[in-house]
Amino acid sequence: MLMHNLVIAWKSLKRNRILSSLIVTGIALGIALSTTFATIRHSFAKDPIPEKSNVLYNVRLDSWDPLKPYPARVPGEPPTQITYRDAMEIMKSSIPLRQSAMYKTNLYVHPDPKVGKPFKEQIRACFADFFPMFNVPFKYGSGWDKKGDVGPEAVVVLNEEMNEKLFGGANSVGKTVRIEDKDFRVVGVLGPWFPSIKFYDLTQNQLQPPEKLFIPFNHLVPMNLRTGGNSDGWGPSPNLPGIAGLLGSETCWLQMWVELPKKSDLSAYQDFLKAYAMEQKKIGRFPRPVNNRVSSVKEWMDLAGVVPAQANALVVVSLLFLAVCALNLVGLLLGKFLARAAEIGVRRALGASRLDIFLQHVVECELIGVLGGVLGISLSLLTLAYMNNWMKTLVNRTDFFKLDAEMVVMAVGLSLAAGLVAGLYPAWRTCKLAPAIHLKVQ
Repeated sequence: MLMHNLVIAWKSLKRNRILSSLIVTGIALGIALSTTFATIRHSFAKDPIPEKSNVLYNVRLDSWDPLKPYPARVPGEPPTQITYRDAMEIMKSSIPLRQSAMYKTNLYVHPDPKVGKPFKEQIRACFADFFPMFNVPFKYGSGWDKKGDVGPEAVVVLNEEMNEKLFGGANSVGKTVRIEDKDFRVVGVLGPWFPSIKFYDLTQNQLQPPEKLFIPFNHLVPMNLRTGGNSDGWGPSPNLPGIAGLLGSETCWLQMWVELPKKSDLSAYQDFLKAYAMEQKKIGRFPRPVNNRVSSVKEWMDLAGVVPAQANALVVVSLLFLAVCALNLVGLLLGKFLARAAEIGVRRALGASRLDIFLQHVVECELIGVLGGVLGISLSLLTLAYMNNWMKTLVNRTDFFKLDAEMVVMAVGLSLAAGLVAGLYPAWRTCKLAPAIHLKVQ
């Protein structure tokens, strides 16, 4: 029966192609707009590491000024990062399965003179747990081990792009890269790794690609490394020269992440942080009320405002536009259906019930919705391609806005809903007309 109704609906659409095209285009415009803006929002909001986001936690401590709270985006929240002294102390905990303090720094990389001139590159300094904690894939080799952290050993992990630039894409494990005035041995080359959002460091541009080089965190002191990211501080710094002054200050500049596989681990870790904060109060630090935060990936993204408020507003506006498009098509569909009154009268006289007539017209409306959806999705793909090209100029990536399976299902669902909204009343009105009148006209 469905196939029969589809055949009738298709013939009806071809009978008046201009009117049918107008109706399909109306649905398509609404679908294109709503799908595009929903995809934009989804690209920001989707889980960047769904396989582990429920066990990864961002850690923050409130060591801020007693005279005024930290100027957080969400009032009452502690600083977005932590101090060096706090990071080193809480990393002594054995509760997390994995943990890493981290920061980014800008250093000069010296390739082989035959390859090119020295260039400045953003490098992430982290601990060995960074790679397994965030499921970072490797093409060659692996990350360094705990001994590499303690040394610290002069080892480096490259991403594919940097490996291509320095070594032509060959397996470079065991080869040497000179960073500043120090030679680093390559221990691993990453495979393709490009989280939708740079969730592990949201302090600056969240759409930036991951760093291209990774070195052990503890090169901080011997190489006198400075952060290339944000830093917030208050109060006088210790009267110490060089990097020692930063390390002993109340400047918050490190991101801290832990992996806690069990809920009991989370509770125990929160108790550990509370005890640590109370100990710091005894020595004159943490003058504000205890305000520790252990936030999941999604919670941290929400607190950091990863999804722009404009994206939410545009989704609402686009859905309202789609609803207006569907409602404006009611009159066109009503006129289109009533123009076939004589044909419908004959079908009723031959035994078709009102329900048969109603379902036939609903099928036609849904066919219109599907055709409009296909056209709308195509228009949305073109728009998203243009936006990705624009993104390339901003953050050097062309794959941020993706029309994935979830968005396609949503678009198809909206298409069917729009077709039903536009055609439900015309279909009902058509099936309610008395067949005797139609036969008289015939």
